[in-house]
Amino acid sequence: MNPQELLKFCLENGILLDAEVLNLFSEVTDSESAKLIISKIKNSTQERIITKSIFEKNKEQVSEFFLNLPRESQKNLEKLKIKLGLSIEISREKVEPLIQSKEIQKEEMKTETIPFQKEEISAVKIASIDSFPTRKLEVADFVTYFRNRFSEMRDVLQSHSQLDNLVSINKISGNNKKISLIGMISDRKVTKNKNILLEIEDLTGKIKIMVSKNKSEVYEKAEEATLDSVLGFRCSGNKEIVFVEDIIFPDSALPERKKSPVEECALFIGDLHIGSKLFLEKNFLKFVDYLNGKIPNTPESEKIKYLFVVGDIVSGVGNYPNQERDLEIKDLEEQFLKAAELFGKIRSDIKIIISPGNHDGVRLMEPQPLLDEKYAWPLYNMKNVILTTNPCYVTVGAKKNFSGFEILSYHGFSYFYYANNIPHLIKGKSKHSPNTIMKYLLKNRHFAPTHSSTQYFPSEKDSLMIRTIPDIFVSGHLHKSDVSYYNNILMISTSSWESMTSNMEKFGAIPDFCKVPMFNLKTRQIKILDFEDEK
Repeated sequence: MNPQELLKFCLENGILLDAEVLNLFSEVTDSESAKLIISKIKNSTQERIITKSIFEKNKEQVSEFFLNLPRESQKNLEKLKIKLGLSIEISREKVEPLIQSKEIQKEEMKTETIPFQKEEISAVKIASIDSFPTRKLEVADFVTYFRNRFSEMRDVLQSHSQLDNLVSINKISGNNKKISLIGMISDRKVTKNKNILLEIEDLTGKIKIMVSKNKSEVYEKAEEATLDSVLGFRCSGNKEIVFVEDIIFPDSALPERKKSPVEECALFIGDLHIGSKLFLEKNFLKFVDYLNGKIPNTPESEKIKYLFVVGDIVSGVGNYPNQERDLEIKDLEEQFLKAAELFGKIRSDIKIIISPGNHDGVRLMEPQPLLDEKYAWPLYNMKNVILTTNPCYVTVGAKKNFSGFEILSYHGFSYFYYANNIPHLIKGKSKHSPNTIMKYLLKNRHFAPTHSSTQYFPSEKDSLMIRTIPDIFVSGHLHKSDVSYYNNILMISTSSWESMTSNMEKFGAIPDFCKVPMFNLKTRQIKILDFEDEK
């Protein structure tokens, strides 16, 4: 509605609108209905100056004004009603709950938002990242970040029995003797004799240490040591020259593989890319039918209680050059609406645990916060959907006298860096075997130990450090299905629900499609469900 037309109408009727109400009504396309509402609120309240607080104080009367409008006019004014803060009664008859008007669902969402931070939701416990400050970063933030990371990693490494006679760098004497050091790798070079020269530092200083090419086992470990990682070194030498005899990684291990007393199943998917022209919707709907017990001879589907979705729920907008050519749905909010429609078809007793990825309209800087409510509100509106940060710890299946399974989810944005830079990961073509990258990061106890491997926020407490050893570590991003164990930790990489794109081809990926790992919490049986079309 033209603001000048609105002001003229108000002057003729002795009405004054404050700036906020003027702006709200100027956005309305149905000018006659807008004028009628303004006239009625003026006549009902006898107020000549109409402010937003007038609408808030007279909610019931104003809501009645809206309800008396023709149905088409009500629809046109839904957005205005939400912005005025009105409570709206909604009929759900003959309408699927997840494909209603976006603005109506937003209003409902306000009273149905689930508290996520460290809250217990049925048999699910979430431990999300605590805060996401937006202040300007300074060099001092990175200094504090790396100092604190070093201190925490040092505490982990000090428990390793191999590191005997442990000293700080400034305590290395002039006498030759066997010592152990804990240091962060700040530089690495290969000498003309093919020895590896590492520069390491701790809180007391720096020193160069040498790994001889003749010590093949140690040399291989030194090749795998990435910049900025914190490692232990068994050495011999003095403050002039130090030779490395072994390299100790922080590493991750569990004493045993636990089992639940109750038979329940958890499923793991990711990289749906809903909104893409290449989204495999027909296959996904077949998966939904399986979850709902509609596929014959699949009684095990009744045992499914948890569905993890580890990022890239939607295709997003502007994630790579010319992405709009690949999009069926070009609006981020509409993509999430479609996602909610699909998830809404899944039976309601399955908890759907969703974390973000690099396509989901949240910041790329890790850790990533919950999906943005501005765009993903249709998912917030679902009672069986639980949103988490990336990365995140989720505990499922806890019972009396059973602590449940600790599941660590991380989308995997750093994985291509390590696949392209660590020698054994390059040789092993780890882009097609994601569990080798996941194993490498578990050994380092960090999702992105190297400064340049991902964008990150340098918080005082490093949120990309793997502090708690999980029972299950699940990731996506590489679009490759992979399941294996490392030190009793079950590693799961999810496949894709989007056909091969030119963007993934550019990264050298060879995706798997529509594969769903299913883990039985009681028997620990792992089954790969396949919803890909038969060739």
